[in-house]
Amino acid sequence: MGEDSNFSFEISLSVLNHLGRNLYRSFLTVLGEAISNSWDADAENVYLFFNKEKNSFAIKDDGMGMTATDFQNKFLKIGYSKRKEAQSSPQKRRPFIGRKGIGKLALLSCARRIYILTKTEHSDYVGGVIDNSGLDEAIKDDLTPSEYHLENLDASIFGELTKGHKNGTIIYFEDMNEGVRNSVDFLKRMIALYFRFSLVDKSFNIYVDNSKVTLEQLDPLVNATQFLWIINGLQDPFIQEKLLKKPTDSLRLKDIPRKEEYRGFIASVDKPRDLKVFATDEKIGIDLFVNGRLREKDILKYIPTARVVENYIYGQIHYDSLDNKDIDRFTSSREGIIADDPEFKKLLSDLRVVLSGVIDDWDKWRVEARKDGDPENTRITKQERSSRQLFDAVTEEFVLPKGSTQQKKVDVWVNQLADDAQYNFTSYAQCFISENLIRNLIEEKNISLSEEAKKQIQDYRTRSENAKKKGNLSIELRQIDKDIAYLEMNDLAYLVDNNKSQPGPSLAKDADSYKPIRDALMHTSLLSSAAKSYLTGVFENIKGRIKDLLINS
Repeated sequence: MGEDSNFSFEISLSVLNHLGRNLYRSFLTVLGEAISNSWDADAENVYLFFNKEKNSFAIKDDGMGMTATDFQNKFLKIGYSKRKEAQSSPQKRRPFIGRKGIGKLALLSCARRIYILTKTEHSDYVGGVIDNSGLDEAIKDDLTPSEYHLENLDASIFGELTKGHKNGTIIYFEDMNEGVRNSVDFLKRMIALYFRFSLVDKSFNIYVDNSKVTLEQLDPLVNATQFLWIINGLQDPFIQEKLLKKPTDSLRLKDIPRKEEYRGFIASVDKPRDLKVFATDEKIGIDLFVNGRLREKDILKYIPTARVVENYIYGQIHYDSLDNKDIDRFTSSREGIIADDPEFKKLLSDLRVVLSGVIDDWDKWRVEARKDGDPENTRITKQERSSRQLFDAVTEEFVLPKGSTQQKKVDVWVNQLADDAQYNFTSYAQCFISENLIRNLIEEKNISLSEEAKKQIQDYRTRSENAKKKGNLSIELRQIDKDIAYLEMNDLAYLVDNNKSQPGPSLAKDADSYKPIRDALMHTSLLSSAAKSYLTGVFENIKGRIKDLLINS
């Protein structure tokens, strides 16, 4: 070789685009990175300020802050990871969320100019301005990081934000790319849903425009929740302080122990629209959290069930062991987990088992609560499910005015009718269809009415006319006033049996057995267990005989 040389890497600023600026898709992800930095810095309070008129956003915390050396060698050093020095924060021993040292690049993706101001308890403010248009020019000119310098900072841009600020970091975003479009209430609800730090650690508080984010932001979701499954005894304020404080008659609960070490909960709401995040196209799903931070939204996309229950359930899975100092399981954009990671796949495998039980419970509990369940669940027949749905729809007409003291009593009575209604509605439908099919068959085959049938018809007509006069009715009750419309199953059966061309099973014999139970059913009586069993059996015979008649007609 020739003369000795010391070679070293030279990195272009264009790498910032590949590592961060172009990877972050949502403002919530950017917000998550900023809040995570405050958590790692041992902040007790994080303040978020949104200004729609100026299209700006600021985040301020009271964390440890940075000296000039820290700002240059840690914050501005892309790829610097605090985990090389420790796994948790120095004062509060919080598990560090930051890992690769590139999450800070998310801050560059949401605004034209970013102002950063920071100080420790014993140092003055330091900081700088990152202008994305200037950074674009530097990237275009293929400059190296050492050739691009942040703009000097005029602290007056922060105005009142520095008042009383002893230590910590303030970041101001000017000219937001997507614009500050959402309401304060919406943002507080999203923070309460996805940034759990402030809800599980009393030493960490998040404020939006000086209003603290609390569990109350989730009250609409709590009020809509019907059922709850707690996995491995998860202790979470949302569960203990909200869901479990609902009246016992408005929340169904089940504990699910698992051998795997993750914890979590799955809950279901009354209607799919209850999971809709208003003013967006998003819906709340079952999300994966690691060390309190959202790592994957709606993990059901990895284990889809294609069942209707997916439209009703939400929840959280907490699996802190996925954050391993030796293995990085998260994507560079920090918006998800690496899908083929063995530990993640193991979690998904166990969740499939959990979901299977949840689906069965949900269908059973929904039906018991007089709500539509899962039509694909074969636990009950299609006829029984449809009858139950009809019953549920009808009983909604008997909901008393709000505040009525009689509603609980009515609910008890209605619930007592549910199982019988499920059976009776099905039986009535079977009777209605079978009798009308026989009428059609008799007409098609031109079967003549017997003298006994004519007498029966006249008797029915007389009774019908007398009932109309007594009720002062002048309207026609039947669509077509045919004689055959006045005959019941046993009368119809005798006509068919007496006109059959070849011997075979007797329809009339079964119809005679069927009549007394059929009459009780048509008078809305509650049938005994023995009557139900008998009716079911005899109708199977009738149904089979009618099908034979239709085939051979």
